[in-house]
Amino acid sequence: MSADPPTFTRMGALKSPTAFREHAAGLGLDIPCDEPLITGAASPLLQPVAGLTLNGRTIGNRVAIHPMEGWDGTLTGGVTDDVRRRWQRFGESGAKLICGGEAMAVRPDGRANPHQLILCEENQEDLASLVALCRATHRSHWGDDSDLVIGFQLTHSGRFCRPSDSAWASKVAFRHPLLDPKFNVTRDDQVLSDEDMDELVDAYIRAARIARQAGADFVDIKHCHGYLLHEFLGAHQRPGRYGGSFENRTRPLRAIMAGLQAGPDPIEAAVRLSLFDLVPHRPDPARSQPGKPGPGIPEEFSHLLPYRFGFGIDAADPRQIDLTETHRFIALCADLGIRLINATAGSPYYTPHIQRPAAVPPSDGYQPAHDPLIDVARQMNALRIIKSQAPPSMVFVGTGYTYLQDHLAHVAQAAVRTEWTDIVGIGRMALSYPKFLLDAVTTGTVNPRSICRTFSDCTTAPRHGLPSGCYPLDPHYSLKPENTVLKEIKRAARR
Repeated sequence: MSADPPTFTRMGALKSPTAFREHAAGLGLDIPCDEPLITGAASPLLQPVAGLTLNGRTIGNRVAIHPMEGWDGTLTGGVTDDVRRRWQRFGESGAKLICGGEAMAVRPDGRANPHQLILCEENQEDLASLVALCRATHRSHWGDDSDLVIGFQLTHSGRFCRPSDSAWASKVAFRHPLLDPKFNVTRDDQVLSDEDMDELVDAYIRAARIARQAGADFVDIKHCHGYLLHEFLGAHQRPGRYGGSFENRTRPLRAIMAGLQAGPDPIEAAVRLSLFDLVPHRPDPARSQPGKPGPGIPEEFSHLLPYRFGFGIDAADPRQIDLTETHRFIALCADLGIRLINATAGSPYYTPHIQRPAAVPPSDGYQPAHDPLIDVARQMNALRIIKSQAPPSMVFVGTGYTYLQDHLAHVAQAAVRTEWTDIVGIGRMALSYPKFLLDAVTTGTVNPRSICRTFSDCTTAPRHGLPSGCYPLDPHYSLKPENTVLKEIKRAARR
C-alpha cells in the first residue's frame, strides 16, 4: 500500500503573525515577519526606491507586479479585452513597478502558446494602448503616474515553445537527458546553432526598440524558469561561441545589451533571473493514488554526475543550491549597466514546488513533499544572500510571497525593512486581489475572501489550452464557460 503524501499546516489556519512566526520557527525557518503592520506614509512598503531611475522615473513604492502572462492574446500576438482588463488591474493595484507586464515573444516561433503576445511592429499600437491604459487607470485610482515604471518582458520560450495547438515545437540550447523526452526533443537539429543565436540576438534588439516606441520604460530580458536564455546559462557542455565557459553562456545577454546601447534611442534593461535551479522532479510513483500524483521527488540523476545541466546548482549533488555563478552573473549585470533584477528560482515545468509554492499542485505537477513554506524561505534566503554581496547600486525584486496569503504584508514589510529585498513582487495574488498590499498598508484592512489560496487553477487552465486567470475567486473568470471546462478537466483527473 502506498504511503499518503505528507500533510502540512495551511496558511489560513495561522490566525496571527505570532502564530505564523511560531509555525516557521517550528520548521526551522528564518522568515522575518513584522507586527504590527505600519500603515500610512511611514510604511516601508510605501517608500520610493532611491538611487534608481528607469526612463527618468523613480519607482514610487516597494510593490511590484510580476510578469503575468494570460494565454489570451490573438493568434497574431495582439491584444484582446482580457489582456486589457489584466493591464487595467495592474494599474489599479497601486504597485509602482510593473516588472515586465507579461512575457512577450520576440518572434512568433518563440511563443509558449498560440495566444502569447508578440513584440513586433504590427502589434506596436496595441501594446502602446496597454501602457496608456495602465497609466490612465493608475492615475484615476492613485492620483499620479509619474512614479509608475512599466516594463515589457522579452522572451523566447526555447524548450517550451508551443506556437500552435499541436505538439511541442522545442528549440533548445543543448540536449538534456532528463527533459528531452518530456518536451519532444528527439533531434539534434532542435538545438539552436550559433548562427541561429546570432539571428535571435537581433530579434531581441528589434523587439526592445519596438517596446521603446510603444512606451515601455524598460525591457526585462528574461533569464528564468528554464526558458531559452536561462537554459543557456546551464549550457556547460555545449560547444561553440554560446556554450562551455561562463563568458560564452552569457554571450546572449552581453550581445543584446551591446545592441540596445548602440541604438539611436536606447532603452534600459532589467533581468528576471532564476537564482538557482534543481534537478527536475516528478511525482513519487510509490506514493501516488488514483487521480492524485504523489509528492515530488528528484528524477534519477546518479548516472549524470557531475551534473552539468543547470545554473545555480551543485554539480556534485543537483538537489542542492550553489550560488557561485549567480553572484558572478549579478556582477556581470552591474558591469553591463543592468541595475534591476527580479529574482525567482527553478521552473514551473520541472520544479514547480520551488518556483511557485502552492497548497494545491497544478494538473501537471505533484503534491508537496514538505511544507511549501520551506520553499518560500528558500527563495527569500537565496535573495538575501545574493543581495548582501551584490554591488550596492543593484535593486532586487523578491518572489514567492503569494503563498504567505494572510501574512504576506507582514512578511513583506519585514523583508524590505531588514533589506532582504528592495521590492516585493506579487504574481498570483495580483490575479485574485491586485490591491492586496496597498490595501494592507494604506487602509490597514484587506478582504480575506479575495486572497489567493494557491489552488493553481491559473496554471492548470493554460496547461489545457485555456486562458490563465483566477477561476475560484475572480467572477470575470468563474462566470466564463471556460470555468465549466476547467472543472470537468479536474474531475476527470480525479477519476
